[in-house]
Amino acid sequence: MLETKPARATRDSPGSADKLAGGTTVRVVIVRHTLFVIAALLLASLPACVNPQQVDVLEREQRRLRGDMNTVHSDVDSFRSTLADTRANMQQMQRDISAIRERIDETKVQVGRQLGQTNREGDQRVKNLEARLLKLEEDAKIQSELLRSREEELRQLRESVQAQAAASKSGFGDASFDLSQAESDSVRRDYETALRAFEKKDYRGAVARFRDFVKKNPRSKLAPSAQVSIGESYLALKEYNNAIVEFDEVRRRYPQTEKVPASLLGQGAAFSELGEKLNARLVLQELVEKYPQSPEAASAKQRLKALES
Repeated sequence: MLETKPARATRDSPGSADKLAGGTTVRVVIVRHTLFVIAALLLASLPACVNPQQVDVLEREQRRLRGDMNTVHSDVDSFRSTLADTRANMQQMQRDISAIRERIDETKVQVGRQLGQTNREGDQRVKNLEARLLKLEEDAKIQSELLRSREEELRQLRESVQAQAAASKSGFGDASFDLSQAESDSVRRDYETALRAFEKKDYRGAVARFRDFVKKNPRSKLAPSAQVSIGESYLALKEYNNAIVEFDEVRRRYPQTEKVPASLLGQGAAFSELGEKLNARLVLQELVEKYPQSPEAASAKQRLKALES
């Protein structure tokens, strides 16, 4: 007798559907062969004396075989349905995988674009920082040159005062000379007071003191330096329009002094900070052409190169 339970147990595993279908086909063939054998036995036994018990046994066996056949057909239909579902699920999985791959590709493209944009922005920031650093270095050089100029002025002033004091002690002076000497000391003290405020970066106070000095001592040899210092103080305060006006006062009131190149350099720096590159170039070119031997000419050439880049 054939057993059908193993077929049902195997049916629960969708991954072996093809194998089960093949095993079921073999069972159908065996069942058919068994029916042929039974039919042959029945034909052979007809001539003999028919035993009712044997007929009953054969009929029961035939009914059982028919039941097994029905079960086998049911199993085959079930396997076919399971196999179709499995194929549909696999096709859906393939579609899902394709969709996921497309999303991954799109994400890679977007990430690549974002990285490229970030790199470009980073490069631009670096360039901006380098430009600012270059400008700060140039401003530091200008301030250093101006500071050296002020120190030289103070040195000359001290030497002049010492020479006058020595002449006074030698008896070459009179009352009017002593009065002139006292006035020079007062002028020197006022200038040094304003200069100390500038060196301490008290630019507002420096502007007020230098302006008062120029007002009180318009004919002093230190007046051009004081006027330049007013423009430099406004430049440090980033009040560039005021700086341009004060630097221009040096050229207008003291055109023959050695402070004109410093005023032109300060004007060029102020125009550059305001973004007026054309005016900055004109002023700096004037400085280079009219005062090529001045210390400020070298700084003017560097600023012209920076404006061209």
